[in-house]
Amino acid sequence: MYKKSNNFLTLSKNNCLFMKKKFVLLLAIGMLYCCEAIFVENISNTSVSILAPTHGATIPEGLVNFNWNAVADATSYQIQIATPTFSNATQIVLDTTITKTSFSKNLPVALYQWKVIGMNSDYETTATIQSFEIE
Repeated sequence: MYKKSNNFLTLSKNNCLFMKKKFVLLLAIGMLYCCEAIFVENISNTSVSILAPTHGATIPEGLVNFNWNAVADATSYQIQIATPTFSNATQIVLDTTITKTSFSKNLPVALYQWKVIGMNSDYETTATIQSFEIE
């Protein structure tokens, strides 16, 4: 394994070759892991499928439950609520990002629009917008 030469320890040829092979293997594994982390799925051509409240829904005043289907490769969701609409908003009631596929909020009587956008580290889906009314 080690040979004594001129008062110094040196590695044998076989041991050096083994260490080089081990280093190359570790380097290859590290590169494979890094490359996997670089590729993020492009979700920009997809949209979120809303479950509730759907377009035109009328809901009693109080706690409103917002629900949607998960988007493959999305890691979070941006939810926005405006009154009465996004294009003519008098108020943005909510603008938040969460990792779940549901959210609840108490809302007073009014007309609303809400939208949800799926996101990952590099991309986001198109916005899905629905209008509803609280009576």
